[in-house]
Amino acid sequence: MTLVDAHTDIVPNSGTETVDLGAGSGPAWLDAWLAAHTSDVVAWRRAIHASPELGRAEHRTTAMIAGLLMAAGLEPRTLPGGTGLVCDIGYGERCVALRADIDALPLQEDTALPFASTVDGVMHACGHDAHTAMVLGAGLALASAPALPGRVRLIFQPAEEIQPGGALDMVADGAVEGVQRIFALHCDPRLAVGRLGTRVGPITSACDLLEIRLTSPGGHTARPQLTADLVLALGQLISQLPMLLTRHVDPRSGTVLVWGAVQAGEAANAIPQHGVLRGTLRTADHATWEELESTVSMLVDAVLAPLGVGYVLEHTRGVPPVVNEAVSAGMLADAAVATLGAEASTSTEQSSGGEDFAWYLEHVPGAMARLGVWSGSGPMRDIHQPTFDIDERALPFGVRVLTNAALNALTA
Repeated sequence: MTLVDAHTDIVPNSGTETVDLGAGSGPAWLDAWLAAHTSDVVAWRRAIHASPELGRAEHRTTAMIAGLLMAAGLEPRTLPGGTGLVCDIGYGERCVALRADIDALPLQEDTALPFASTVDGVMHACGHDAHTAMVLGAGLALASAPALPGRVRLIFQPAEEIQPGGALDMVADGAVEGVQRIFALHCDPRLAVGRLGTRVGPITSACDLLEIRLTSPGGHTARPQLTADLVLALGQLISQLPMLLTRHVDPRSGTVLVWGAVQAGEAANAIPQHGVLRGTLRTADHATWEELESTVSMLVDAVLAPLGVGYVLEHTRGVPPVVNEAVSAGMLADAAVATLGAEASTSTEQSSGGEDFAWYLEHVPGAMARLGVWSGSGPMRDIHQPTFDIDERALPFGVRVLTNAALNALTA
């Protein structure tokens, strides 16, 4: 039994029927495709949700997507590593791309959904199952069109949740060669279903990882003057490095360093020989991100120099900010308005979260929008939480937005 076959009979996750909110908004061939296949889009999402896979291990998910595309007469190409794929639809020199991420997170699901994760400790808690189903739906809908004014490239990307991101694998494999514009959607549980949040300029932030490993000869806490006080040094880094950064970068850049882990020692009366400090460094400004590595290195050295400890700093550059190009963002907004009217499009704030869609925008103009997945009542269950779920009426709306955005770009 295949991944998709195993879960197509699962019952809905709420009493609300999964309807196409934009039914009748056109074009006629898209209305017809969604009338026949909205239930399939929902089933694809649930199948992927029930069988999540971590980054660069998405073999079943990749095989499912490839099988559905080939069944429609298309010719997907899987990446050399065996996870992730691209597929062109149509012909011509003009080419736009639609991107989905296919990996899950290492979280234990706590939703009690009938199609909840069957993989212990792994869950689609960021909406990648929905992203994949919507891009797949948009692609197969476009393949049903009487004619296309160019090509649409579907990009199903692995390892978005792994720094610095599987988008780099796709770019290196030629996924954006010949592409004039690229689009993506991301689930937003703070927006009601049927609404699309767009923004010109930065919509996410850069995110780097810091790890600082300290060493000391160690010693007795009664005689700290005879050694290097490693725990004191950790404390100085924890408090001073974030503060010093505020005086070395533009405060308008939204740069923030937050520590997530600190480890050192066991005994109360012994100065340890080893310690480690880990955290994330985020900024909303691309130019600031380019300078942060050298700035952090200089500040760490300055803080630790008087304390006599040894250290190794590992600064892992993650992803740059997603910077939406104005015309592309407008095409996504227009696609939402064409589907559900002026109320469907809204502005959105820049997030401090990272998103590796940014790597595509280093090469090709494009935009990412936030897709409302909140039912409009009850709690807004945030992404990256064990309880995250979506209102599945967002799925056909997302298919329409992606399809219309692609058509807008091909005919501009």
